Amino acid sequence: MKKEDLKKDNDILDENIESDKKNFNTSENNIEEDVISKKGEKEIEIESSEELIKENENLKDKLIRSLADFENLRKRSERDRRDAELYGGTKLARDLLSVFDNLSRALENINDDLRKQNTALVEGIELTQRDLLTIFSKHKIEKIFPKIGDKFDPKLHQAMFETPLENTEKGNIIQVMTTGFKIGDRLLRASQVGVSSFEDNEKEEVENEEEK
Repeated sequence: MKKEDLKKDNDILDENIESDKKNFNTSENNIEEDVISKKGEKEIEIESSEELIKENENLKDKLIRSLADFENLRKRSERDRRDAELYGGTKLARDLLSVFDNLSRALENINDDLRKQNTALVEGIELTQRDLLTIFSKHKIEKIFPKIGDKFDPKLHQAMFETPLENTEKGNIIQVMTTGFKIGDRLLRASQVGVSSFEDNEKEEVENEEEK
């Protein structure tokens, strides 16, 4: 083989080697780029999943809050409806108390003779008062009629006078002048009463001695 031919073959071999190196480097770079690209896509996918989970939790929290607000609104509306139904006629009920008072005074002033002479009239007045009380009861309007000796309660009673009546305890009711009424849990009219202001000095002295 000639020397020139041998050199030519060597040059061709070198070129092939260089070409193979370039192809190998290109393939290696492509593989590395594919790995980086897939890694990036995976990280984006993980971040997207976390965002979706977080957004789902936020939506769930908003839904729970909305449901709670709606339930509170429903309960408040129901309570307002009941209050309107129960207390809506408060003004009318308070005005009707004077009718009850007039009927009560009329019956109190009827003696046995008058009852015998006008039996039908007296029974008509009594029936009217009973019907009025029945209507009151239907609308949750109840009488407040304290007993003699009960403790004075400023939430239910109105003290018209105080007097040091003997054999009574201070702050106890000694006379009931007007019947009180309440509607539901609210006071329509306080019972008008007289209250004892009597102070048993002897009893206080005994109690003080016992404390000593």
